Amino acid sequence: MNLAWKEIKKSKVRFLILGSIVFLVSLLTFIISGLANGLSQDNAALIKDLPNGQFYMDADADETYNLSRIDNSTMEKLLNNEKDATALSIQMGFLNDESDKQQSVAFVTSTDSKLFPHVKSGEVILDRSMEDKGIKVGDTLTNNQFSGEFIVKGFVDQTKFSHAPVAFINIKNYKEIYRVNEMQLVFLLGGDSSQEFAGLQSFSKQDFLNTIPSYSAEQMSLNMIVWFLVVISGLLFAIFFYMMNVQKIGLYGILKAIGLKTSRLFRIMWAQMIFITVPALALSIVLCQVFNRIAPEGMPFSLTMETTATLSVVFLIIGFIGATLSGIQIKKVEPLQAIQQGEM
Repeated sequence: MNLAWKEIKKSKVRFLILGSIVFLVSLLTFIISGLANGLSQDNAALIKDLPNGQFYMDADADETYNLSRIDNSTMEKLLNNEKDATALSIQMGFLNDESDKQQSVAFVTSTDSKLFPHVKSGEVILDRSMEDKGIKVGDTLTNNQFSGEFIVKGFVDQTKFSHAPVAFINIKNYKEIYRVNEMQLVFLLGGDSSQEFAGLQSFSKQDFLNTIPSYSAEQMSLNMIVWFLVVISGLLFAIFFYMMNVQKIGLYGILKAIGLKTSRLFRIMWAQMIFITVPALALSIVLCQVFNRIAPEGMPFSLTMETTATLSVVFLIIGFIGATLSGIQIKKVEPLQAIQQGEM
């Protein structure tokens, strides 16, 4: 540890450059991860915030929720036999506010359940983001396919679907707007994949999220960028320490000649990796958490401590692997041969 720190102080510019690069890469990784989580929440908070359970849709719907139509007899049988089952439907649409301006929403309706708000006919409960558009409790909203009017009865927090605020409405009103008689989905609270029902296809919560085209494509792209940056950080460590080790072949030969074991040389390298990575990660985490608190309200950014801790551990593991791979040449150093090269 002492030798590792002495070398860092002696070659502080080199190590400072590597630390700066690790800081920038980790900062970018944390920010993109925060955006991925924020967009994920903005895209599917309605589903993500549900407790664990199993979704069921029509087996003929080709894993597309808005094409699913569950037969009423099948739905009734399932709801009667499973006490924690809830039928629901989701469709994109719009509401006209009192100034006749269209507001995009995701209409959601469900059977009686503690998981979703109870809404009477002619009422609507909206995601709180609609308050920013001037809508308030008691306002009257309309829809071109609905013969009546909707009275805003309240707001719920952080409830969006497909980047649109959710509008909870009564089943009767939903069926009138979309001219349907069947529900799209059944959610079984606490269910698992072993529970199967004729004519229905089963999905875990994550599997169901992946059937939403905008969600899966968006998350796949952002997660690829995050892990690509993590791999880049590992390559940076490998290249940096490899170049350092090439320049110190003679020194390693001398150290081995006086009895220093190869394992000790590896520990020196690992200590240097930790001295570089930990402060860089700490600074990145502090800046990202500050940004998390001061980010504009409309920006979909969410970086939890759990995600931060996971990425930090991954960075340390990747740094350890990169440094170790670059140090394989240390094992091959022959003291006499290295000293004769005259490289110190």
